[in-house]
This record gives sequence, structure tokens and C-alpha cells, in this order.
Amino acid sequence: MERFTISLDTELAREFDRLILERGYRNRSEAIRDILRGQLEQLRQTKEQSRHCIANLSYIYNHHERDLAERLIGLQHDHHNLTVATMHAHLDHEHCIESAILRGPTAEVTRFADAIKAERGVRHGQLNLISADVDNRRAAIAHVHAHGNAHPYRHVHLKPKN
Repeated sequence: MERFTISLDTELAREFDRLILERGYRNRSEAIRDILRGQLEQLRQTKEQSRHCIANLSYIYNHHERDLAERLIGLQHDHHNLTVATMHAHLDHEHCIESAILRGPTAEVTRFADAIKAERGVRHGQLNLISADVDNRRAAIAHVHAHGNAHPYRHVHLKPKN
């Protein structure tokens, strides 16, 4: 672990200490590490440096919208290589929330999320992306899965970037 020292003016240091208390950090170092990770992740996504990601797509939709549930399930099946799991909850008589855990190439995950959010009847969609690296220790033993008579496909193991 590397150590470095920073200097802050008094008012900025006080505001930072208030932030630390509000967010429950144990010390300044934990807060600085978290802030740096967030800024580096934002930079990676802005510059599209990350080829792979782990993501959560959450969206609210009106389940009375004609054929919407079937269209959403169809999209998920069409992208089964990206979808790890989904969770569904009923909010009221008309609205449901779904949260899908996704992983794969960042561009494909983003296109899939955009397609879901663009469906008529979907409201308030949000994609939370975390850049990931291919876990090279496991990539060497990539798993092959057969789906009926379909062609086998490979998947890689991903780990969050530091």
C-alpha cells in the first residue's frame, strides 16, 4: 500500500469530515479511496476504456401495457448470455419493478439496457455499470455450455476493476 499526504484548507477539511460522518466512513483514507474509485470508474466509462462490465438494470413498468411483459422476457431470452439474474416485485395494482444483473461486453450490455428502457410502457429505467476485467486465471478454463441443439457458447469470468 502506498501512502501520500494532501493538504486541505480548513473549511474543505471540515466539509470532508462531515461527509465522512454522514456516509459512515471509519476514516479519511477509506473516504478518499472510495471517492478515487468513483472518479476513476466515471473516467473509464466516459472514455469507454472498459471492454467488459458488471451491471444492474432497474426499471419500472406498467404490467397492463399490452404484451409488455412478454416483450421484456423475449428481450431477456434473446440476451441470455448477458443476463445473470432478474428480480421482480409488484409495486401496486399497475406497476412492477424489475432489476436485472448483467455482465459482459460493455457495448452489448448498454445496447440491451437501452432496448429494455425504450420499450413502450417502461418507466424510470436506470443502468448502473461497473467496469470489469477478464479474470485471466479463469479465462484459461473458459466454460462451454450447450443449450439444446444450439451452438455452445463461451463465457468469461469478470472481476471489478480496482
